[in-house]
Amino acid sequence: MFGVDSAPAIVFLKDPGAEPVVHYGATNSSVFHNLMEQHKSHALPQLRSITSMDLGCDVKGYSRAGNDTLTWYCVIVAGKLGSKLSKAREIMRSVQDNLTNEVIPGTASISSLPDSLVAAYAFQQKRLTLAWLDGDAQKKYCFFYLHSENVFETCGPRRYAEEEDVPRVFLVRYRRNNSEVNIDVKQQYKNIWDTFREDEEGLASQLVAKYNGSMEGPEILSWMSNTIKDGDSSDLPYFRAKAPDLNPEESNPAWSRVTQKIGFSSKRRMTEKVKDFVTGGSDYMKDPRIGPILLLASALYLGALWLRPNQSEQKNDKVKR
Repeated sequence: MFGVDSAPAIVFLKDPGAEPVVHYGATNSSVFHNLMEQHKSHALPQLRSITSMDLGCDVKGYSRAGNDTLTWYCVIVAGKLGSKLSKAREIMRSVQDNLTNEVIPGTASISSLPDSLVAAYAFQQKRLTLAWLDGDAQKKYCFFYLHSENVFETCGPRRYAEEEDVPRVFLVRYRRNNSEVNIDVKQQYKNIWDTFREDEEGLASQLVAKYNGSMEGPEILSWMSNTIKDGDSSDLPYFRAKAPDLNPEESNPAWSRVTQKIGFSSKRRMTEKVKDFVTGGSDYMKDPRIGPILLLASALYLGALWLRPNQSEQKNDKVKR
């Protein structure tokens, strides 16, 4: 089973349709830790709250190619967990393998390449990422990008048992202009309050292209190349909008319930609360009424400090009498 010929062996099942990875022989804790680190991720990565920045699939982030990259892409297959999504993930993994193994001349530029190699060139330049999305767990994110009359076939929980699951592929084109990139890199903050005034909307423009063809690897590759070529060469509108955040996925249900009770569901959520508090404090500091209020609060506090020792002295005098 799983291609194991002898024991002891450790088997890693990483992706639907992928060959199991088998490690033979006894292991110690160090070897086991290294194996887990080596095989902890899917071959086709999952788009999650903790991976979106690293994958370059976050409007608040940057391309995998670096912060100075102006245009980059993320192709996502979304759907509800099940056999249909597993098959779609297998197809997209084969597409990713083709992009990885395609031979691109080192001196080539995207304008000199044939259309069939544009996607491979962008992928190898780290301007293109492929990922999959759990349309049920990330339903708000899924609804935002795939909004249509048939979106419930892909996003959100199943409404009834006979409902057909339809995985869908879409591409998000992210873009920044030169002036905004320069501002982001060179801006010198004046004080601690200004450090938290980064644009919550993100600086990246987003445009979405939906794939309407059949779930066949060659057709998806052709569509990706044509869309990326058009996205790089055409003067498309600069459209910026806030996308829903990806829901954090807690591995421990008990911890998830505790964190929900205390008001945050992840470290990132807690960081956002701190940023909101500090940003709100910065707004209050600009209110002309804040000076008299702080002066009054200081006077009341100093008065309370002065009264406490006097009250204790009066009590001591009464005791002595």
